[in-house]
Amino acid sequence: MVGLRKLPGMPGWSAALGLRLPQKFLFLLFLSGLLTLCFGALFLLPDSSRFKRLFLPRRATAAASSSSSSSASSASSSSSTRDTDLPRSPPAAAEPRHASPAAPRRLREKLRAAARMAGPPARTAPGSRQQGQGGERRAEPATGAPPARERRAPFRFDYERFRRSLRHPVRGGRPGEDPETRARRVKIKEMMKFAWDNYKQYALGKNELRPLTKNGHIGNMFGGLRGATVVDALDTLYIMELEEEFQEAKKWVEKSFDLNVNGEASLFEVNIRYIGGLLAAYYLTGEEVFKSKALELGEKLLPAFNTPTGIPRGVINLGSGMSWSWGWASAGSSILAEFGTLHLEFLHLSELSGNPVFAEKVMNIRKVLNRVEKPQGLYPNFLSPVTGNWVQHHVSIGGLGDSFYEYLIKSWLMSDKKDSEAKKMYDDALEAIEKHLVKKSAGGLTYIAEWRGGILDHKMGHLACFSGGMIALGAEHAGEGRKQHYVDLAAEITNTCHESYARSDTKLGPEAFRFDAGTEAMATRLSERYYILRPEVVESYMYMWRLTHDPKYRQWGWEVVKALEKHCRVEAGFSGIRDVYTTTPTHDNMQQSFFLAETLKYLYLLFCEDDVLSLDDWVFNTEAHPLPVNHTNFKASVQ
Repeated sequence: MVGLRKLPGMPGWSAALGLRLPQKFLFLLFLSGLLTLCFGALFLLPDSSRFKRLFLPRRATAAASSSSSSSASSASSSSSTRDTDLPRSPPAAAEPRHASPAAPRRLREKLRAAARMAGPPARTAPGSRQQGQGGERRAEPATGAPPARERRAPFRFDYERFRRSLRHPVRGGRPGEDPETRARRVKIKEMMKFAWDNYKQYALGKNELRPLTKNGHIGNMFGGLRGATVVDALDTLYIMELEEEFQEAKKWVEKSFDLNVNGEASLFEVNIRYIGGLLAAYYLTGEEVFKSKALELGEKLLPAFNTPTGIPRGVINLGSGMSWSWGWASAGSSILAEFGTLHLEFLHLSELSGNPVFAEKVMNIRKVLNRVEKPQGLYPNFLSPVTGNWVQHHVSIGGLGDSFYEYLIKSWLMSDKKDSEAKKMYDDALEAIEKHLVKKSAGGLTYIAEWRGGILDHKMGHLACFSGGMIALGAEHAGEGRKQHYVDLAAEITNTCHESYARSDTKLGPEAFRFDAGTEAMATRLSERYYILRPEVVESYMYMWRLTHDPKYRQWGWEVVKALEKHCRVEAGFSGIRDVYTTTPTHDNMQQSFFLAETLKYLYLLFCEDDVLSLDDWVFNTEAHPLPVNHTNFKASVQ
């Protein structure tokens, strides 16, 4: 080492400091160590590409800077994103959670280098799970070989094989039908076209049409999703062979249906209308856009199941994934008809995606319900998602309970009669309902009352009128000793619902009707006198026709068509009415999306041959969207 340069007029540095030889050696050793430490600090301190440019080759500098910025952005996004059960892909070159900024520099560099060598992670298929317990991401092995999940062939649903498995043409053959039946079906098709054309003209992209004011309605049930009428109408347009209108609806889904929304949605309504409608449209047509939208939307619903019991809450923010119970639900409870009406759609989401998580969620609901004690064998309407216990002992086959029972028998049918657990739950529930809730009025009308902690409320809601069709559907598969009994019970309940229509001035039924104080099958309260284009009565007519071929059901259905034309058809669509007991009703200015999905579809099918959407091949979800029976294992096809 050379000596330091003398400055003019100054003594040498060793003389000035008065150091002896041993002291000089120690001083030089200290100075050498200090310089080494300063130079090394450039690499030991947090990343600084400004200094590294001086000492590292250009390629190494770029790699280090890229690694640094990638790590920083990963940390930022991770801190701002709420952990959910939704599948996520880890950010490129992500550091394991234990590699914090305070870790030794050498260890951090090794970890980054290993991540860079492994390359960017493979893009995962929709629905693939990348989280461990507690919501933590599972790190793939940091090796050059792709993990086993990447090497496995991607899941593919074999649509062509599915279509070949159907026992009947989707739209049927229609051989030798009589002219009157055909004319009535054509009339219902015209009603559908009229409803769609006005929606398209005045409200396309909104959720529903306001036909009096000729504008659209969005509402707050769907969390910012739009086009409820479009998605609800897809399969009806297809079945009715309204080809041009179907293409208009499909184009809107392709170009304008945005799932990146941030709002509060009803888990139940989004599932039965949007997911059900998209699944049905895919199975009917094979168009991939419907499948991909259904799967993407299904994943957005999964965080609602993040509860101590796995019973989902009723409201979910589709953007953040946060969920909560309805404010009006007792003690933060979940509603039987909501969490019990997911099974059909979620099984199909698993079948189409190859991801079992959807099926696991709804099968867990079964486990909770089988574990909890049922009062008198009945299922109350309110269940705590925290404790898994009933909150109130209010039982209804109408609102709050209805479609739970419907999905039990339909789950069994959809499994090609293999889901014996669903069949047993249905049989046991129906036995308890018949024992405790089914009553006969003084005038001989059979109805299903509501149960409030052991006290009967002798009313029946319009929503409960689906039960005639449900019981008839189950009767076909009851034991020989019970089959005719249930057919008769279904016919009696359907007759009572028909009476609620026949006894009104408009020949349309009220929202609820009572059997007390000498009144039978009529609304006694002003708040129950309205009709909002509901489908449940004509739904039962359709099932009763298909299972008995008694011509009275077609006649009753035609009476509904004439009443709709007379009292609900307005200049720009169809509207509900506020009072069914006056011949000059006031309209509510709302063309409900389920009018196109359910009411008109069931009326149309009532006047079709049985092979149109045959019950051998299809079950209808509670929004009348047809989902296929699993005749074979075509849904497990992997290529």
